[in-house]
Amino acid sequence: MMNERRRVLLKGAFLTGGTGLAMAIGLVAPKALLAAWPEKAFRSSDIVEALNNLLGASEYLESDAVSLNVPAIAENGAVVPVTLTSNLPNIRTLSIVVPTNPAPLVASVSIGPNGVGFVSTRIKMESTGDVLGIVESDGQLYMAREEVRVTVGGCG
Repeated sequence: MMNERRRVLLKGAFLTGGTGLAMAIGLVAPKALLAAWPEKAFRSSDIVEALNNLLGASEYLESDAVSLNVPAIAENGAVVPVTLTSNLPNIRTLSIVVPTNPAPLVASVSIGPNGVGFVSTRIKMESTGDVLGIVESDGQLYMAREEVRVTVGGCG
């Protein structure tokens, strides 16, 4: 038992030290390790501004090809499970937007060329309102909308 704990500790120390050393001598840049974050989009207080900053467009069409699974009632707005799926071709991004939040853009995931249109996460909601799932496919934005009633707010 003690040997196993020691091995786990040593592995963690070597991995942390190795990553730090690789960054220090320039083999790996921190930006390569961390995903790019579109700060302007996530700090926007308006949906149109957020989508323009993130995707370069803000007009979307409601579509049955986009599926959003959220609870009808969320007892705690700090932890609202959301699943966004789509079978549209050539999906580039999957985004989750909550218009009633102070910063409406909650999540955005970029999908690679052979990726699957699926993302599941937990989000924060300030109050009762719609959750929008927006999918970018072939240069067009498609959307699904579901209302979630929040009993205890989770933002702020």
